[in-house]
Amino acid sequence: MVVTVSEVELKVQAMSKKKTTISRSWILLNRDGRETVLDVDKYAIMRLVEIHARDLRIMDPLLSYPSTILGREKVIVLNLEHIKAIITAEEVLVRDPLDDDVVPVVEELRRRLPLRVSGQGQGEEESCAQDSEENEIPFEFRALEVILEGICSFLDARTKELETAAYPALDELTSKISSRNLDKVRKLKSAMTRLTNRVHKIREELENLLDDDDDMAELYLSRKLAVSSSPSSNNSDGPNWHHSPNQSSKRHKSSRGSATTLQEENDVEELEMLLEAYFIQIDGTLNKLTTVREYIDDTEDYINIQHFGMYAA
Repeated sequence: MVVTVSEVELKVQAMSKKKTTISRSWILLNRDGRETVLDVDKYAIMRLVEIHARDLRIMDPLLSYPSTILGREKVIVLNLEHIKAIITAEEVLVRDPLDDDVVPVVEELRRRLPLRVSGQGQGEEESCAQDSEENEIPFEFRALEVILEGICSFLDARTKELETAAYPALDELTSKISSRNLDKVRKLKSAMTRLTNRVHKIREELENLLDDDDDMAELYLSRKLAVSSSPSSNNSDGPNWHHSPNQSSKRHKSSRGSATTLQEENDVEELEMLLEAYFIQIDGTLNKLTTVREYIDDTEDYINIQHFGMYAA
């Protein structure tokens, strides 16, 4: 089949138009397993989850914001690669749910978010214990874990694809230096650099979060909701749900009740263990990319030595 230049230009224009179009499509999934597809603008989302415009802006695909996990008073805002999501204590909203790369995460959210009702009178004690343990995990952490797992698996899969293509191409270049083989390796090197930067940004965001207990405490949405609705918090300076979302977590904490409450809020071990698991996973992916980069560098050194020896002779 012969493809004309005009056909290629039309395809490029269509792809460019697709990239510059901002999708209004979201899917909302709650803890009971109900879901709703929303085709709304950013103002409707801001009203629905009480989020500030500047926080919603970090999810705009046209603005290229870095990977972010942002804790606010009532929500967690996530901009991680192709996953743009807003998590509350009761529901999660995911942008562009029909995107090919987003679909697997949405499917996993459907499977794992609803609270499980264990069978009774069937002697399945082990299953009941497991269901009970999963149901005790706050909703926001179950949603966060699914998204982190999806992102880490996606980047690891891209890394394996790059490894599969890179090592044979480098070996071929070593055995035969040609413009074709050199061009192939140059393209692989560029792809590896871009992927490494993406993986590094996710790793850096997880590391920054793990290094700050206050930031991790801000992600405990269910805990903050329970504190705000307790009788003791109603008689004291409870959290102001309508303050600017850009106030620091330390300022949030200074407005809360007793020393006991503060001690509970400083207990971030559960979230820390979750984040560490995915930090280790993404760090392993980064190590794989580093190994590929070292192999490329070694191959380039070998080729340069060969050329230098050829000209010296």
